[in-house]
Amino acid sequence: MLVAGDGVNDAPALTQADVGVAMAHGTDVTMESAEAVLVRDDLRLLPELVRLSRKTYRVIRENLFWALAYNLVAVPLAVVGLLHPVVAAAAMAASSSFVVVNSLRIRRGAHSRPAR
Repeated sequence: MLVAGDGVNDAPALTQADVGVAMAHGTDVTMESAEAVLVRDDLRLLPELVRLSRKTYRVIRENLFWALAYNLVAVPLAVVGLLHPVVAAAAMAASSSFVVVNSLRIRRGAHSRPAR
């Protein structure tokens, strides 16, 4: 359940909700109780918040998959001497670069829709 609020009386509901969303000009207590804060006092931003959250979660899972795949394949090969250390280091750098570039997709997607 998602709950949005902006006042002190909303703080208990925000902490009990699965996802608490505070408004930008809400009270400090409300913003501390929420998991997310809308930068504008516009409830029409909630669908965009949900979309962005889902995309972020998907990218995190992809990044974990690629990092785990590298560590399961390249590290054991390097340990037993089947992969030269320079190649292993380059693969690690490539893996880290992939994670960074993949994460940048979130930012690109966040700005793809015009502001209202």
